[in-house]
Amino acid sequence: MTVLDMAKVETVRPSLSLEDIVDSAATALADASALEIVRWASATFGDRICLTSSMSDAALIHLVSKVRPGVDVLFVDTGYHFAETIGTRDAVEAVYPVNVINVRPTRTVAEQDRDLGPRLHGRNPDLCCHLRKVAPLGRALEGYMAWFTGVRRDETSSRQDMRVVEWDRRRQMVKVNPILNWSEDDVDNYIADNGILVNPLHYDDYPSIGCAPCTARVEPGADPRSGRWSGLGKVECGIHL
Repeated sequence: MTVLDMAKVETVRPSLSLEDIVDSAATALADASALEIVRWASATFGDRICLTSSMSDAALIHLVSKVRPGVDVLFVDTGYHFAETIGTRDAVEAVYPVNVINVRPTRTVAEQDRDLGPRLHGRNPDLCCHLRKVAPLGRALEGYMAWFTGVRRDETSSRQDMRVVEWDRRRQMVKVNPILNWSEDDVDNYIADNGILVNPLHYDDYPSIGCAPCTARVEPGADPRSGRWSGLGKVECGIHL
């Protein structure tokens, strides 16, 4: 593994804005390993950085917790998750040295059905995702300077231009994507090599897991994300747009 020259990467100093730090780090870390990216972010932001996880697997959780034990892991509990996803969340909390924080919408599913009508996810999936995912996470992130995500370039076309360190203009914070350059094989190998917890739905033809009403099984050989919002012309929940 190459050793990153950390002197070339800007860290937080009073004379620098966060946007300056992003530009410097994005260039210096473009070809760095995931572990090097995590080390830089942890050293730079300390306890002002958190991690978000959909509990599809615990690869990123394992990677970050090796560098920063006790890191806050934000899980957006939409009220629509598969039982297997909730079980994975509980297992992660028991197995890894992290602080799992459940982030919930302001309305329960029943309250949303009462106020906006049932099955909003089928009638207006963008609004449903905003109310149950995007807005709650935005509120939860307000206490941090930066956050780790598990996004990868190979997942959707909208992620092709992402950088390993980005300025999240909407939330006015730094977004760190340590495994952005990983392939699905890289993820699978990391899981196998480290005995990582995996959501059991992955072994039941659900390669990409979201809320139960909007996630379907995927035929062998099909696009792994083709089971998400199938038939609705939607590929992102909005968190990473």
